[in-house]
Amino acid sequence: MAEGLRTTRTTKELLELDRKYIWHHISPYNDNAYPMVIKETKGSCITDIHGNKYLDGLSGLYCVNVGYGREELAQVAYEQLKQVSFASMINSHVPAIELANKLNEWLEDEYVIFFANSGSDANETAFKVARQYHEQTGNPNRFKFISRYRGYHGSTMGALAATGQFQRKYKYEPLAPGFIHVQPPDSYRRPEGLSIEEFNLQCARDIETVIHREGKETIAGIIMEPAITGGGAIIPHPIYLKTVQEICGKYGILLIFDEVICGFGRTGKPFGHMHFGVKPDMISMAKGLTSGYLPLSATAVRKDIYESFKGSNEYSHLRHVSTFGGNPAACALALKNLEIIENENLILRAQMLGERLREDLKSIEGHPNVGDIRNLGLFMGIELVENKETKEPASLERMVKVVNMCRSKGLIVGKNSDTVPGLNNVILLAPPLSISDDELQHLVTIVKDVILEQ
Repeated sequence: MAEGLRTTRTTKELLELDRKYIWHHISPYNDNAYPMVIKETKGSCITDIHGNKYLDGLSGLYCVNVGYGREELAQVAYEQLKQVSFASMINSHVPAIELANKLNEWLEDEYVIFFANSGSDANETAFKVARQYHEQTGNPNRFKFISRYRGYHGSTMGALAATGQFQRKYKYEPLAPGFIHVQPPDSYRRPEGLSIEEFNLQCARDIETVIHREGKETIAGIIMEPAITGGGAIIPHPIYLKTVQEICGKYGILLIFDEVICGFGRTGKPFGHMHFGVKPDMISMAKGLTSGYLPLSATAVRKDIYESFKGSNEYSHLRHVSTFGGNPAACALALKNLEIIENENLILRAQMLGERLREDLKSIEGHPNVGDIRNLGLFMGIELVENKETKEPASLERMVKVVNMCRSKGLIVGKNSDTVPGLNNVILLAPPLSISDDELQHLVTIVKDVILEQ
């Protein structure tokens, strides 16, 4: 296999070119700042252009589930590129067929798979399918979608409309119409006098109230992550999702689960919704599908919904296409990725390491700036506060300090950023599922040290 791109430029030259020509994602304009330029990745670690090595406590962007530098993944993509470098999904190819079959095995049900490139694409597909499904089954007025404040569903105009994060949408509105938001089951900030179960049931019932206020005949679908991830690690009580599913069934509303982060073992189950005993009508997925090695997403659509598109009318079929969606190399790589997850028991490992991480961080629960710690498998949020009694969210200055201190000690952590004003106060941890025991202990040590230094 060929090595990565070689360059004769000096580090200084590369940094100057970066500053001059690259627009960095979700980053403030700063003409004097230089980003981390990643030179090498291996296992759970990344090394920058200066030779600094970091343990990646965020799996890139919640995606490198099997870890970096898997030669078998590169090899299978290389071999597939030699055999079939491109084939659109207007037709088909063997890797896509095998991957669709494998995804149904993982989902333990029967779905038809539409391949695209990103989580945003996958959710856009779900919205179009839902609206057309209702139109073709005699409910043309169903065009609205309910989602939750603090939830994130993508950066394209429809997916961003579904997103319940004001700071991601400001200055880009008006967005696609028909998206309504409800409160999330943020149990840490529940009203006094309510148990977690009671509060979660109340949040679910609030959705039913909104359905009536908007007109039950106008609601096409409800979209939500099984657990809100980048918006603050908000994990529901099981009664919440079960009640939401009951409400969807009662009013003929499609239930769409955004499994872009929660899928592929991250939560200690194949998919996050499997923790809650519910069955979605559609599932959007990306990120861990290929462990981030190549772009690929999928929208899984329940078979009976797909059947509504078989009419002979000129507009009965789904008029939706993705040039690079279902790329043969990406599909072949995804199959190998899922094989690695299965063969190395990484789903069970995520469950076990998540339990260990939660136990190991118990000692910082009493710290005056730690409001709450919550996790689902190997995904964790540590909510920081200025005042433990009032639950006043930690300041931006404190959050930046914690992230930077972790980095100075060799650990990359995340935080919810540009979400809801005043609530960007959760440190996020989601290391590769393949992280070693020693690396996990190193992560714990750094997090503890940094928190205790506050």
